Amino acid sequence: MIRKIKVLIVDDSALVRQTLAEIFSADPSIEVMDTAADPFIAAEKLRRRVPDVITLDIEMPRMDGLTFLQKLMSQHPLPVVICSSLAENQSETTLKALEYGAVEVIQKPRLGTKKFLEESRVRICDAVKAASMAKLKRLQEPRKIEPKFSADAVLGKPTNNAMIQTTEKVVAVGASTGGTEAIRCFLEAFPADAPGIVIVQHMPEHFTAAFARRLDGLCRVSVKEAENNDTVIRGRALIAPGNHHLLLKRSGARYYVEVKDGPLVCRHRPSVDVLFRAAARYAGKNAVGVIMTGMGDDGAKGMREMQDAGALTIAQDEKSCVVFGMPQEAIKKGGVAKVLPLDEIAQEVIKSCYQ
Repeated sequence: MIRKIKVLIVDDSALVRQTLAEIFSADPSIEVMDTAADPFIAAEKLRRRVPDVITLDIEMPRMDGLTFLQKLMSQHPLPVVICSSLAENQSETTLKALEYGAVEVIQKPRLGTKKFLEESRVRICDAVKAASMAKLKRLQEPRKIEPKFSADAVLGKPTNNAMIQTTEKVVAVGASTGGTEAIRCFLEAFPADAPGIVIVQHMPEHFTAAFARRLDGLCRVSVKEAENNDTVIRGRALIAPGNHHLLLKRSGARYYVEVKDGPLVCRHRPSVDVLFRAAARYAGKNAVGVIMTGMGDDGAKGMREMQDAGALTIAQDEKSCVVFGMPQEAIKKGGVAKVLPLDEIAQEVIKSCYQ
């Protein structure tokens, strides 16, 4: 018998606790260990039983979820999935939660929460499963499966005539669980004149703008949430906006991005496969593909297409990943040329772009 993932639900809303419990109970691999209305009750329950994963709201009475997370990760680290109402002005707080060690973030609206959570059951359960496999560090100070579309749903397969009349390099990056900190480390290593970078990080709508602003203040390259028709230029990193696919396009020697709607691809929007396929088609051997920490297989097919088009392809190694799923699947498909620790990837990209 497969051991079930034990979950503790911490949320001050009785409706949310009930809905999440129903969603998890319907998944054969997840068991609801208990629920708690606030962090103090959760702490009492943790003294008796230790779950595999905690789902945690941020805005709660008596003690907010961020304070609880900080105490938990500094004393007894456990995988935590944030499930919170993320209005745009709350995104900075949620970024702080990821810094403190939360594995994943699920956005819930202030209105219509029950309906939203039920419609998002696949993503919620996947987040808990990813969290259960996450490698944590102590903080130093039967359900319905949604159709799994391929990148064909957004962009047709690349041909062999990718335009290669320019020598300008473009870096395409994909990440999911654990990716916010991995991308920060990656971008901080680049000089101000780094090659143009386009990034897909699985995260909710409104969240990516705050993520980009935070990185822009930390990195020598400029970082912004991608807008339709933004030019991909040296010294700039563009991050796919939540809930929209990001495609790399080309007009003459100019690279630019297209932001578009479309179905979920590999259960995600934005999808790494979509970005990588576009990079294979429009940049070919002038592209560098990087796949980082994350659960699932999004990006594996696209990375193989990039390699077949002549691009250098790099995967983050298992030891430095929070979850090795996405890099591992890309390696299995034969689309990865180099497997490197996180702290070596940027230098390898720089070397390949300036040879």
